Amino acid sequence: MALTVKNRRVVAKGSLMIGLIIGAVFAAGPVLWMLSSSFKSNTQIFELPPRLITNTFSFDAYIAIFTNAETVRFFLNSYIVAGSVTILTLIVAIQAAYAFSRFDFRGKRILNVVIVSVQAVPPITLLIPYFGLMVGLGLYNSYAGLILTYMVFTLPYAIIMMTGYFNTLPRELDEAVRVDGAGSFTALWRILVPISVPGIVSVGIYTFMIAWNEYLFALTLTRTIDMRTVPIGIQLLMGQHSYEWNQIMAMSVLGSIPVLILFLFFQRYFISGLTAGSVKS
Repeated sequence: MALTVKNRRVVAKGSLMIGLIIGAVFAAGPVLWMLSSSFKSNTQIFELPPRLITNTFSFDAYIAIFTNAETVRFFLNSYIVAGSVTILTLIVAIQAAYAFSRFDFRGKRILNVVIVSVQAVPPITLLIPYFGLMVGLGLYNSYAGLILTYMVFTLPYAIIMMTGYFNTLPRELDEAVRVDGAGSFTALWRILVPISVPGIVSVGIYTFMIAWNEYLFALTLTRTIDMRTVPIGIQLLMGQHSYEWNQIMAMSVLGSIPVLILFLFFQRYFISGLTAGSVKS
């Protein structure tokens, strides 16, 4: 018997819900297993049959991380690098985006092409040139070397997104400030920036995520333990003869918390900023 329109809608909604549940389980399963494993011993992690929830929770992995000066240093380095990259990227991107959005100047089109081109280049292709550049400039194994390198990859996206966001704001806002005798600098920081918080937050979260999770350049451009970041610290827990799986999982959980907190606190701004920045009025 043919399905009625109502039955078809019920079947469609049911199929959609089943698909969403399967997708949620597929996405959340590894995260839950990582969290569960961080409270187990290495022996319990490999027990058969595997159990998501163990009878005895152990905080040994977290205690080992927090009592180890090297692992604490990894987190400190990541906070310094990711925080600096985020702040500097936002400062530069806001001013560059304002110029692209509000002014016509010689070379504007060429600069736009260069920015988009840099965004399109796979970072791995620049690994060796950047290694030689940082060594030549004396910035190898330093915060400055990592920060400048990361900014090369975060700035293009930040400028593109902020330009798109500024394009959605009426020009009359900053023109009114100029009529009152103020300059472009005042119009930007006193008028446009305060009402551009959603766009700034979305760009800032993206920039922080990129800098926090980056592995390849952090591995190549640093040499000593005191300059390593969290992704490298996780990899260092994989020894030649044994892996500290519980500590690896615990450090992965701790490494996920900063980005998770940022997203939870600024979720509303993040989503609205991405939406507004993608449309030009």
